[in-house]
Amino acid sequence: MSIKGKAYIAGIYEHPTRKATDLSVAQLHGEVAAGAIADAGISKEDIDGYFCAGDAPGLGPLSMVEYMGLRNLRHLDATDVGGSSYVLHIGHAAAAIAMGKCNIALVTLAGRPRSEGMATGTQPRNYGAAPDVPFEFIYGPTVVNMYAMAANRHMHEYGTTSEQMAWIKVAASHHAQHNPHAMLRDVVTVEDVVNSPMIADPLHRNDCCVISDGGGAFIVVSPEVAKSLDRDCVKVLGHGEAPKHLNSGQVDLTFTGARWSGPIAFEEAGVTPADMDYASIYDSFTITVLETLEDLGFCEVGQGGKFVSDGNLIAGEGKLPFNTDGGGLCSNHPINRGGLTKVLEAVRQLRDEAHPAVQVKDCQLALAHGTGGSIGTRMGSSTVILGRADA
Repeated sequence: MSIKGKAYIAGIYEHPTRKATDLSVAQLHGEVAAGAIADAGISKEDIDGYFCAGDAPGLGPLSMVEYMGLRNLRHLDATDVGGSSYVLHIGHAAAAIAMGKCNIALVTLAGRPRSEGMATGTQPRNYGAAPDVPFEFIYGPTVVNMYAMAANRHMHEYGTTSEQMAWIKVAASHHAQHNPHAMLRDVVTVEDVVNSPMIADPLHRNDCCVISDGGGAFIVVSPEVAKSLDRDCVKVLGHGEAPKHLNSGQVDLTFTGARWSGPIAFEEAGVTPADMDYASIYDSFTITVLETLEDLGFCEVGQGGKFVSDGNLIAGEGKLPFNTDGGGLCSNHPINRGGLTKVLEAVRQLRDEAHPAVQVKDCQLALAHGTGGSIGTRMGSSTVILGRADA
């Protein structure tokens, strides 16, 4: 069964804070939920499906639905695949709606790693009793050095350069200057990026995403509900999800799970990469974007460096405007999971609600892609194709 046209995104909200010293994680979830509900023009009593991931405190959906006072639920989903969870939730919500399990689904994300002083990326993650821990953690893996390994391998295989990867940060900074909530609003140059301090060779500080508090939410509804609402809704056209792991040590670090999730989404939507007017790409690091663009088919494998160079990702200048809110590289990366905010900006573009300086003219089709885990180890990818209501 295809989900094409079986669901719409009706409401979105992004928390404006980037440092929530006076708010709990539960409060952040509640505030973003209230914002998305208001944006959709519905009541919380209308919600009958709730989706969250590992960032939800306590018993996940069980704790959060009680906290938020959601009393009419008949469908729950707490699938957690890291930063790609919230893009994956779109596909799961659309499928649930198509099967009649729910009609109006709420998806939330929230966290406060900045306030809690998390050394994101530079300390090993605590995976508890995960089966890989006793085999890998003796070598001290961290997020940033795993991504650095992927970047080094891509450079070795295809001749990709630090200057080429730097263009991704440059594009993000050109967009972030127009976002009043972005953590980093100064426009940077290629030289600024490659001259910033080295964090894990070849990744410089400006190749890495920001650490922020905050969160976001969106509402997925049935076609019937969408027609009844007094607001522009965005149609879900196609969705794909796929894991990638170390394959018993036979791992290729030069590609991501987007190699599989992307084609699934494009096929279901009946479109191609060339049809996309805008792309929201998970940008934990510049190498994440470069490999993902290749895997999604926006350029040939090994040609990502050339594709992102010379402003090709800058709105109004390049062929593929990306992350026009500044993305994780400049704006925010709530609880170190950036998939949900990618959906929000894609919806803004399709509703002509992005900042005028970065709004893509006559944006009809948009892609949002999430990455979970690490492209240097095990990861999950999720891709969604969205279109205007009449798409």
